[in-house]
Amino acid sequence: MLEYLVDAHGILLRRDAIAAGSTDNALKRAVHIGFLHRIRQGVYVLRGIWEQADAVERHRILLEGTRRLYDDRVAASHVSACIEQGAPDWGLDLSSVHLTNLFGRGERSAARVVHHRGELLVDDVTRDERGWLTAPTRTALDTAALASLEPAVAVLDWYVQARLTTLSRLFEMFDRRMRTWPDTLRLRRVLALADGKAESVGETRTRLMLRAARVPAPIAQYEIRHPSGRFAGRVDFAWPDYRVMLEFDGLVKYHRLRRPGETIEEMVMREKAREDQLRELTGWTMIRITWADLARPDATIARILRAMRLAA
Repeated sequence: MLEYLVDAHGILLRRDAIAAGSTDNALKRAVHIGFLHRIRQGVYVLRGIWEQADAVERHRILLEGTRRLYDDRVAASHVSACIEQGAPDWGLDLSSVHLTNLFGRGERSAARVVHHRGELLVDDVTRDERGWLTAPTRTALDTAALASLEPAVAVLDWYVQARLTTLSRLFEMFDRRMRTWPDTLRLRRVLALADGKAESVGETRTRLMLRAARVPAPIAQYEIRHPSGRFAGRVDFAWPDYRVMLEFDGLVKYHRLRRPGETIEEMVMREKAREDQLRELTGWTMIRITWADLARPDATIARILRAMRLAA
């Protein structure tokens, strides 16, 4: 019987099972034999779907089931709205879903669900096919207020880069609505570190690493042109005065650069030819760094400074 009550996402609510004539014992047996997985009180999902899901997909499953429990009384917010809107999940705590009551009353937080009582105005919310969620500007600020420094800045950069908000809108909402919130000095600092130019978390982290080491500020998304003025390419960071350019290499970037029907080998060779051309046009040194280099900032900064000394 239970298999006919599961929805298109593989989710089953206890209340729906009981209303259809099933029992708690039947649900327990379904969990015991591996048919269902209990996500939280009152929410189940097909075990096969749960086991195949990564952390982001599991968060979305938990959010979908929890939103259904509360119907249209709540909006997905903070990290949950951030994930729904496609923002990067690096460094975010996905263990619990976040909800804000649309009527400002809020409820007591429970296992795997954090309830927020912040005021939501008309412009603070939007709707997707699954229900209410906070609008991008509000979501970006809410998430940045919860996350640690680097993930917070990466989220703000992504929202601006994705053109879901602007730096001016973020500052305007902060100044108008959030000055009295807890820990506002920290959120203001995070806002000041965002620039909206980074096209990946790795680029945001690279910029913050350079800033923390007091390396001269590079020009982000620097364009290089042929003598005729024709566009040749763009690099993540450049120091024209030092004749050095820098690219962050990550898997996300390579997936973004890969053309339809192009093999990975073809994409890598095309990227190498692009790099050779940029070096020939400028005579500058190209530095490439990866996630592993971000994990050893002292050595990476020393490498960058050495290249700047040699190339200048």
